[in-house]
Amino acid sequence: MTLADTAASARGTGTGSSSDGRHTQSSALFGDDPDSVVDAQAAMIKRKSFLDDIIDGIQVGILVVLFIGILLAAIFADSLPTIFPATKPFYDTFVSIPGVLRNIPEYAARVAEHIPTSLDEAKGLLELISLWFNELLQTIPYKKCVIVFSFATYLWEAKLDLRQRDRLREVRRPAAIESFIPRQAYLEANAYGLDKSSLALVRNAFMQIQTYVIIDRDLVPVLWDFIGDAMETYLGLSADQEIVRSVLFFIATTLISTVLTLPFDLYSTFVVEKKHGFNKQTVGLYVSDTIKSLLLTFVFGGGIMAALLWVILKTGSAFVLYAWGLMASVQLLAIVIYPTFIQPLFNKFDPLPEGELRKEIEALASRLNFPLKKLYVVDGSKRSSHSNAYVFGFFKSKRIVIYDTLINQCTTEEIVAIVGHELGHWKKNHILRTLIAVQLQVLIIFYSFGLFVGERRMYNSFGMDETPVFIGLVFFQYLYQPLDSLLSFGSNVLSRKHEFEADAFSKKLGYAEQLRSGLIKLQIENKSVMNPDPLYSAFHYSHPPLVERLNAINDPEVAPKTD
Repeated sequence: MTLADTAASARGTGTGSSSDGRHTQSSALFGDDPDSVVDAQAAMIKRKSFLDDIIDGIQVGILVVLFIGILLAAIFADSLPTIFPATKPFYDTFVSIPGVLRNIPEYAARVAEHIPTSLDEAKGLLELISLWFNELLQTIPYKKCVIVFSFATYLWEAKLDLRQRDRLREVRRPAAIESFIPRQAYLEANAYGLDKSSLALVRNAFMQIQTYVIIDRDLVPVLWDFIGDAMETYLGLSADQEIVRSVLFFIATTLISTVLTLPFDLYSTFVVEKKHGFNKQTVGLYVSDTIKSLLLTFVFGGGIMAALLWVILKTGSAFVLYAWGLMASVQLLAIVIYPTFIQPLFNKFDPLPEGELRKEIEALASRLNFPLKKLYVVDGSKRSSHSNAYVFGFFKSKRIVIYDTLINQCTTEEIVAIVGHELGHWKKNHILRTLIAVQLQVLIIFYSFGLFVGERRMYNSFGMDETPVFIGLVFFQYLYQPLDSLLSFGSNVLSRKHEFEADAFSKKLGYAEQLRSGLIKLQIENKSVMNPDPLYSAFHYSHPPLVERLNAINDPEVAPKTD
């Protein structure tokens, strides 16, 4: 159904515009600007889809199950686990909660008694914790933990997605953006967000089912054994060559994952992105990009993984610092290689033509003593209408890259203001801070992995008779999910802080109004969500929401202009 058809249908039911006053009713329902087409778009956003009906049904079903469970517990009390054995784990957990809560003061007192007051006591406490943890590793039900962690993470993410989805259903602009965001732009952004949300909900559910089947049915050892047999049968290699076998396993899982996610990627690119005017890719270009990405993944990913496994196998239990040093070196090298050699395989980089824009950016770089080596424009419009600009490079060889879509969407002054924001990241050492934060996260991952890598029980619980390092890393990634979620949240907090500081830097350069108008244009052109759910944005957005950024720019106490 087209917007025009929907508008006609809406007028026939008294929600569209007409001369008899029904238009006033439409405005009251959907917004403030009288426009039958926009009203129709609002009506489409408000209308629930089949997916929404399924979600509502699941939520009602959960409530019904909880109600029945509470009712059965009230009726049968202590006899419930005997009558319904399947409820025993839930019953035991539920009845243990009051006891745990009552014992919290006692636990706190015990902890207080063991707080070290000297270095020797601290060492002794660490030794006790280490012994306790090693004993714990012998009793952990690894497979059950992975399944519980994966479902807990999935349900948390699904809850955030549903909160965001409720925000996207709103058709009235918040007062904070009503003066500068047209109603149609707001609705188009919400419609785009809803389509992406629908795809993400289906995809995430599919991925969770896939994860459960892989873990529950012990498919990892099945594939590992298949790779070993293939090495001996077709390649004439011994299956005991762990590094080669691990690289082949990595390639096989990458191919399987690509095939399984291909329908979602195709739908995202050629349906969702095309529907909202962003996709510019042809099928041929998509296939070419996919093949290039796979080849690069096999070559670089396989090579890096082989080097990492070699380091771990050679250094044994002392691998943590060596592996961390290797990955830190790889990351620094990637910062140089990716924009210089890899990205040009996908996009064309041309020097920004002479003119006012180039002159203004070079003047700004000179003003800040930014060692600008090259200034590029990249053909981002070859694939998408989304826009961007960034700075990269080490030491005295810095480069600025501007998407051609950004040049088409913003004025020269606005682009310079956005470049000023990017230079703020350089001036404030945000790139270095981010690198340090990432390396700390990598160090935590390797240290945590070192606690599990030698535990044969972990491998056995997933159906493995052998203890290959790479497979241990695969299993550990599942166990690591809760901590990974917390670290990702911390990364977003740091990133958002950096964005505020970069905005303040651009404002300090005298570009407050230009940055403000540029951010608004980018928000509209990219159809970014303009009224996100606070909890969702806190966990998923690396950049602050538009309103928060504009409030900071408008705040006279934040980075007043200086020469």
